[in-house]
Amino acid sequence: MRYSLISDIPGRMRVRLGGSVPAGDVAPLQAALCAHECVERARIQPRAGSVTLWYSTGSADDARGRILALLDALDAGLLKSFRSSARALEFARNDAEAPDFGVFWRLAGYFLRRWTLPMPLRVLWALANFAPFALAAAKSLGRARLDVPALDAASIASSLLQGDFTTAGQTMLLLGLGERLEEHTRRRSRNELIQTLLDLDPRVVRVERGEEIEAKAGEVVLGDLVVVRTGLPINVDGEVERGFALVNQASLTGEPFAIERTAGDSVFAGTVVEEGELYLRVRVSDADTRIRGVTALVQRSEAMKAGLQLRMEKAAERIVPYNFLLAALTGFMTRDFSRASAALMVDYSCVLKMGGSIAVLGAMRDAAKAGFTVKGARFFEALARADTLIFDKTGTLTQAKPELRLILPVGGRGRAYGEKEILRLAACLEEHFPHPLARAVVRAASERGIDHREQHAAVEYIMAHGIVSTLDGKRVVIGSEHFVVQDEKVPVAPALARRIAAATESLTPLYLAINGRLVGVLGIDDPLKEDVRETVERLREAGFARIVMLTGDNARSAARIAESAGIGEYHADLLPEDKHRIIERLKEEGATVIMVGDGVNDSPALARADVGIALGQGTAIAREVADITCAGDDLSALLELRSLSRELQRRLEHTSRNGIGFNSAIMIGGVLGLLPPGTSSLLHNSSTVALCLANASAYPTTR
Repeated sequence: MRYSLISDIPGRMRVRLGGSVPAGDVAPLQAALCAHECVERARIQPRAGSVTLWYSTGSADDARGRILALLDALDAGLLKSFRSSARALEFARNDAEAPDFGVFWRLAGYFLRRWTLPMPLRVLWALANFAPFALAAAKSLGRARLDVPALDAASIASSLLQGDFTTAGQTMLLLGLGERLEEHTRRRSRNELIQTLLDLDPRVVRVERGEEIEAKAGEVVLGDLVVVRTGLPINVDGEVERGFALVNQASLTGEPFAIERTAGDSVFAGTVVEEGELYLRVRVSDADTRIRGVTALVQRSEAMKAGLQLRMEKAAERIVPYNFLLAALTGFMTRDFSRASAALMVDYSCVLKMGGSIAVLGAMRDAAKAGFTVKGARFFEALARADTLIFDKTGTLTQAKPELRLILPVGGRGRAYGEKEILRLAACLEEHFPHPLARAVVRAASERGIDHREQHAAVEYIMAHGIVSTLDGKRVVIGSEHFVVQDEKVPVAPALARRIAAATESLTPLYLAINGRLVGVLGIDDPLKEDVRETVERLREAGFARIVMLTGDNARSAARIAESAGIGEYHADLLPEDKHRIIERLKEEGATVIMVGDGVNDSPALARADVGIALGQGTAIAREVADITCAGDDLSALLELRSLSRELQRRLEHTSRNGIGFNSAIMIGGVLGLLPPGTSSLLHNSSTVALCLANASAYPTTR
C-alpha cells in the first residue's frame, strides 16, 4: 500500500495514504490494523486519507518496524479477508452510531462556496458536481430505463439550462444529504440487527478432551476435536478427522439434498448432520464463523421481501416515467420551464424503497432483541394475517425440563433388568439427542450417579419413533410404544399392557427392548408450562380463530395436556407425515397456518406451514427448516411477535400512503407554480428522511 510517514514519535505514528479511504473500507482497514499484536488502537480519517497508530513502547524499535511491514503488506486482498470479520462489524457498528460528520462537511462546504466563490467559479463547480448525476443517468438510459437516476439528472439539468445555478446546487446538495442520511439510518439498523443476532448464541457442542464433554460454542478453540451425530447441528468450521455422515448444507448452498462427508472433507457451521457421526478438527475461530453465518442470514432475510414491500418498490419504479410525462405536459401547456422542472424534482422511489427497507430492518432488529431470528420479511406479513395456530406438545406446550418419574422393570423369560441398569442403558442411548424426553433420561442418570459411558455401537435415530443401537451384539431399541411394539414387533401381553398403562397414566412412556424383548418402561412427567392456558386465550384474542395441538404421544396423555391448555382440538399418535398432511389440508381449506414446534419430527410440518416457528433449544433440523427461531421457550413471546408483525404492516402502509400523498402534494404545488423547484426538492428530501427515521425507531412492545 502506498503511504508516507508524516509523524513518528515513540508509541505513535501517523501516515498519509495515497488517497481517501472509501466508506466501505474504513471498518475492514481498522480491523486489519488492530488485529496486529503491536497495535493498541488506530484512528482513521477517511477523507484526509490519514491513519494514526498507537503502539506499545516496551519494544518500540521492533514494534515500529513490524507496523511498517504491516502497512507495506496492506492491499485489497488483505482488506477483503477482514471485511466480514467480527472486529470489522464492531467497528462498523460504532461508526454507524457516531455522528455523521460528512453531513456537516457537505453543508459547510456548500455555504462557504456560495458566500465566497465568484459566480463563474460557482458555475464550474455546479457543472463538475453534475457530472456523476449525468453519468448515472447515461447508464440508465443505455439500459433503456427511465428510473430515479435519470429523473434526478433531468431535474438538475433543467435548472442548469435555465441558468438557475443556485437551485441546481441546492438540489444536488439535498440529494446527497438525503442519500447519506438514509443510508446512515439503514446501516445503523442493519448493524444493530447483526449485533443483536450475534448476542443470541445458545449453541452448544460436544468436545472430546480426554472424555466427551458438552461446551458452549464460544468456548471452543482452534484445534479442538468436536463430535457431531445424527440430527445435531455443526456449529464450527472444521475438517473431518474420522467418521462418516450425510450433511445437509441447505443453509449455505440452497441444495436440499444431504451430501456425504468423511475423513479429509471440510464442513461448515450452520449445516446439520442428517445421519451418521463425525469427529471434526476446528479450523476457524468461532467469532468469524458466527459473523459469517449471521451476515449471510441477514442478507437472505433482506432478499425475502414482504408482499407489500415488493408492491411498494414496483409502484415506485412504475411511477418514474409518468414524472417525465407530467413534466412534458406541464411545459407544453404552460410554456413555463420552471413549472415543468417541478415535476422532475419529486420521485417516490426513495421513500418507498428505502423507507420500506428500513422498516423491515427495524422489525427484524426488535424481533431479535425479543429473542426471535426471522429469516425473511415475508414471514412477518404471513404472521400478521395468520388465522390458524398449531402447537407441537412435547417441549412446546409442556415444560422444557420434563422429569423422569417412573422406572418399571418388566419381568418374563430371560434375564431380568433392574431399575439402575434400565436407566443406564436408556441414558447411554439418549445422551446423543437433544429431544426434551432424552434430556430428562440423561439428567436422571446423572443425578443418581449412574455411569452411562458409551459401550454400544453407532446409534441410529428413527425420526419421531426412537433410537436403535447394538450392545454386546444385541439389538437395543428405545422409543414410543408405537415404535417398539408395532414397528419393532416386540410382544407385549394384554395383561402387561394394562399394567403399563395404569402405571404410566398421566406420564409419557418410553419402552426399552433388547433383542426383541421388552425389559423396561420409563415414565416421563411432562407438565404444562406455566401460564399456557392464559397465553392460549390471549392468542385467541389476538386473532387466531383456530388453535390445534399435534403430538406423537398417546391419546390419553394428549387429551390431558390439551384440556389443561384450553385447546379444544388435538390429534394424537401422529407420525411426521401425519402432521404434514394435517397442515396441508388446513391450507387447502384456505387457512394461513403458523406451526410451532421444536423436534426432528416437527420439521416436515414446520416446512409446510406458512410460517414455521422453532421455540427453545429445539433440534438443529427443526431450527434449520423453521422460518423463525426463538432463543427462549416462553409462548407469550408469540404475542409480541404477532404485535410486531402487525406494526410492521402498519408502518409499510403508512410509508406508502404518506410518502405518495405528501410527495404528490409537493409535485402539484410545483406544477401550479406555488412552490419553486428548490423548495420542492427540500420538502421532498426532508419528508423522505423523516419517514425513514420514523421507521427506524423502536417498535412498541406488548410486555
